[in-house]
Amino acid sequence: MSQQDHRPHTAVRRADRPGDLGWVVMAHGEVYDRQYGWNTEFETLVAEIVADYATRHDPAAEAAWIAEADGSRAGCVFLVAGDEPGVAKLRILLVTPDARGLGLGTRLVGECLAFAREAGYRRVTLWTNDVLVSARRIYQGFGFTLTDEESHRSFGHDLVGQNWTLDLYGDPPGERRDRDDRP
Repeated sequence: MSQQDHRPHTAVRRADRPGDLGWVVMAHGEVYDRQYGWNTEFETLVAEIVADYATRHDPAAEAAWIAEADGSRAGCVFLVAGDEPGVAKLRILLVTPDARGLGLGTRLVGECLAFAREAGYRRVTLWTNDVLVSARRIYQGFGFTLTDEESHRSFGHDLVGQNWTLDLYGDPPGERRDRDDRP
């Protein structure tokens, strides 16, 4: 088997090892600088999210995951409590460029949503930017819907921020059918 035929062994695990949280901050800073030219404002935002998680998270209601490819960190996602009861936030999804196309983003979001259901959340929200097309495709694949968007200047660029929402349980089938059957 040639080097180019090698398909990495992948895994998704909890972000609970020394270096995991620091890697999340570093990887976001480096990847978003290379890919989008985003400045250190973005890395600072990620560092704040990670620091808040590290110092205040409730393990029964919040978690973080690391994706690995051949034993090396290759992605991450966090789930934290939202501002309203029963609502969680999906935060800082990332898959490194070398690991894209391996399904890790989908696996990370799947783990995140399974945990959200087990923890009793009824809804998951997230904020992203419209330039993050691959991430948006993953969110849409899980049923997230765009709730609003707004232009902003951040990370050294003019961007369009988007808020997405997923109702984890939705309407019971009978209620959905009744609503869909209305004229």
